[in-house]
Amino acid sequence: MTDIPKLESDLLAAVAAAKDEAALESLRVAALGKKGSISELLKTLGAMTPEERKVQGPLINGLRDRATQAIAARRAALAETGIAARLATDTVDVTLPVREPATERGRIHPISQVVEELTAIFADMGFSFADGPDIETDFYNFTALNFAPGHPARDMHDTFFFPPKTDGERMLLRTHTSPVQIRTMQARKPPIKVITPGRTYRCDSDQTHTPMFHQVEGLVIDRGSHLGHMKWILEEFCKAFFEVASVKMRFRPSFFPFTEPSVEVDIQCDRSGGEIRFGEGSDWLEILGAGMVHPNVLKNCGLDPDEFQGFAWGMGIDRIAMLKYGMPDLRAFFEADVRWLRHYGFRPLDFPTLAGGLSS
Repeated sequence: MTDIPKLESDLLAAVAAAKDEAALESLRVAALGKKGSISELLKTLGAMTPEERKVQGPLINGLRDRATQAIAARRAALAETGIAARLATDTVDVTLPVREPATERGRIHPISQVVEELTAIFADMGFSFADGPDIETDFYNFTALNFAPGHPARDMHDTFFFPPKTDGERMLLRTHTSPVQIRTMQARKPPIKVITPGRTYRCDSDQTHTPMFHQVEGLVIDRGSHLGHMKWILEEFCKAFFEVASVKMRFRPSFFPFTEPSVEVDIQCDRSGGEIRFGEGSDWLEILGAGMVHPNVLKNCGLDPDEFQGFAWGMGIDRIAMLKYGMPDLRAFFEADVRWLRHYGFRPLDFPTLAGGLSS
């Protein structure tokens, strides 16, 4: 017969000496587990006579209850000791600011923000979005857009060419998003109203130029479209994008191979005070080029210039982002400096809308 008083004395002493919860759990399993010492004693009650059960039953059940209480009490004491130790070592400076959650710390790059703003503005005017490949053929990048065979833009110093293929054709990194206009005119029937934001590439690098930059172009093809329609669209865009009540625009004659007539567009601004403000002042700033789509471009896309005409424009997304948000150096856009992004970036959950504000 097991010496119950000695078993209880040894068990309670071991519980009191347990130094951590892992050791205490091992003691609990050894005493009260499925094959523990107290559990084995409880199994013997079934084989006892009624007289023996009356004597041994209270002793064994009492041992189980006291062991359970002792283990629970020791566990609570160890937990309290652990909390006291953590409080003594894990101090918190309550004067520190509360850490922002990830959704608040993250920032949208200004280029992505401006693309969203452009999309919101032109979508409100009924424009759809069109996209195309960054690697293009000479036909889509130059020939279809009415560039003459000896045009300077075809030279290596201005364009990134790939090595010639076996058939002699040389692919290139597109120098503008105009190839998307060609692909769109080939794939869709007029009327066409699209914008084509995307990356473009040219051999150039300084404070206001980078080898890779972003452009957005617009295209409208219809039977009755004219420069007056384009002027209204560009004025409404500038008012919405720069968030001013009114703007004055100046259209100057220019030349582009893919438009005829061609114009460069200036917007009224005030340069005093070290910043540029739009909708006021007496200065002018060029922001984009535009014009009526050249008849040769329409023919190259399978459209009859005697039936359809249209207009197009293009501007640098990086440039208008710099103008709107006061960024002095274009190269910082692509240096992946998280400090710059924290300063100029936008909150990720604030979507630009014409109703709620583009940059609020």
